[in-house]
Amino acid sequence: MNTVNTEIESKNKTAILNPPLQGGQGGELSGSQAVLEACIAEGVDTIFGYPGGAIMPIYDALYDYNDQLKHILVRHEQGGIHAGQGYARSSGKVGVVFATSGPGATNLVTGLADAMIDSTPLVCITGQVFAHLLGTDAFQETDVINITTPVTKWNCQVTDAAEIPHVLSKAFYIARTGRPGPVLIDITKNAQIQKFNYEGYIKCDHIRSYRPKPIIRKEYIEQAAALINQAKKPFVLFGQGIILGKAEKEFKAFIEKGGLPAAWTILGLSALPTDHPQNVGMLGMHGNYGPNVLTNECDVLIAIGMRFDDRVTGRLDKYAKQAKIIHLDIDPAEIDKNVKADVPVWGDCKETLPMLTQLIEAKQHTAWLAKFNEYTQQEIDIVIQEELHPKEGEITMGEVIHLLNELTNGDAIIVTDVGQHQMVACRYAKFNQSKSNVTSGGLGTMGFALPAAIGAKFGAMDRTVVAVIGDGGFQMTLQEMGTIMQTELNVKILILNNRFLGMVRQWQQLFNDKRYSFVDIQSPDYVQLAKAYGIAGQSVDDRTILKSALKTMLEHNGSYLLEVMVGKENNVFPMVPQGCSVSEIRLK
Repeated sequence: MNTVNTEIESKNKTAILNPPLQGGQGGELSGSQAVLEACIAEGVDTIFGYPGGAIMPIYDALYDYNDQLKHILVRHEQGGIHAGQGYARSSGKVGVVFATSGPGATNLVTGLADAMIDSTPLVCITGQVFAHLLGTDAFQETDVINITTPVTKWNCQVTDAAEIPHVLSKAFYIARTGRPGPVLIDITKNAQIQKFNYEGYIKCDHIRSYRPKPIIRKEYIEQAAALINQAKKPFVLFGQGIILGKAEKEFKAFIEKGGLPAAWTILGLSALPTDHPQNVGMLGMHGNYGPNVLTNECDVLIAIGMRFDDRVTGRLDKYAKQAKIIHLDIDPAEIDKNVKADVPVWGDCKETLPMLTQLIEAKQHTAWLAKFNEYTQQEIDIVIQEELHPKEGEITMGEVIHLLNELTNGDAIIVTDVGQHQMVACRYAKFNQSKSNVTSGGLGTMGFALPAAIGAKFGAMDRTVVAVIGDGGFQMTLQEMGTIMQTELNVKILILNNRFLGMVRQWQQLFNDKRYSFVDIQSPDYVQLAKAYGIAGQSVDDRTILKSALKTMLEHNGSYLLEVMVGKENNVFPMVPQGCSVSEIRLK
């Protein structure tokens, strides 16, 4: 994803003339007030942030906007940006984050990188030292523009208050259009304080040299349809592009007309209901057996809104070499980046999928679908039955997720951290509606889940939000329980505690002769810790009371922490070992 040229053409813009709510006489506003007016004009309702010296003027102005903008005080700037990500992912809106200069700004970098690779729309506003101090190594000065250039879709430093409405209109437009992503605007303190003649806010809808949607080429649609119509073993891989493009209905119509088996990346999970008969499971390193093996047997591979990540493809020189590749994506940079496409279909899938559906023939690939089901049965017999329905031994992560499914009926938002529990949750969680799976995909950021769950709840207050977290990841951002305490938010926290950094331990067991190097991690008493934050909870190590404990957690009026002690050395299978082909996936 390339950074964006900043010049706006004057045509095709809609003026939103908001009279200054707190401005001075004659339409005069401060730069700080202009920031908040821009947020209101863009429909922002929730801001996650942490104040500091260089952004203090914006926070002073925010004091008078409390009736229009809800600000959530997080406990760490990284928690703020992960909360912004969770909000964006559950609501479909742009997440907004405030932070001060220096360490406040640099604490956003991990979240920016995470949002960049996972295509999450954010607008982050950072304070900066006075313009005349730039470059002098002033107190809490960092070159945040150069630091964040590789991990933002666009960034910009503002030194003059009059630029603020213009720059923020571009920021929101760039963040949410095309392939979404994070934008950072760094505003010097003098620009926040400075007064200027405010003439209203103009929403941006066009930037010269920035084309959020590539031109759709009808000939490629026709070529793709011809390949699909000729195929005996077509196979669809779908990613988060379906969700970001709001194309769930169009996608469902496409696979149903063509009788096409479809498998998902972890960010594509929930774009199609889990129990849909043509949903054949999860791709990748810990994905399902059939989708991985049959990738190397299909004759036409149709990738939609996914980027052929290495965790999906395994060895590229052994990946789907027998198949014709059709790749649908809004970002031309993704086409041919990892896997060469025979037919590249550029464009927004909400527009390209109906065009393709119209041209494909109605078919039922019954025998081909049955082959996926045969592999599923093998996986059930060797892996799934034991993982979801153990009769003895320690509690497994899979049985916890299985019982959670029974109690939530697939209607909850599940927010996962990174590790074994993430793979188990993505494999076994059930979803009936889109925007229900929130996880860190491309970056794999431990500590993501708790703050992201807070943001997801603010983005979907009417839905149950369950954060599924490992004991390692939880200790990275557990201070955000303070945010839950102060906001009185209802978030369910489910810690699957195996007393190890489980995924690293699994690799050390399988590939390093059980040389467990610094993966044995101790934890505090999570129940007592949660109690200190006013959050009720309990710890469970007995499967006979596991279901009732989960039920208590879900029915509790308010946030609740449930720690489940699971097997220390249980592994996640199937697994494609690194450096192997997807067809070399191991069931045990």
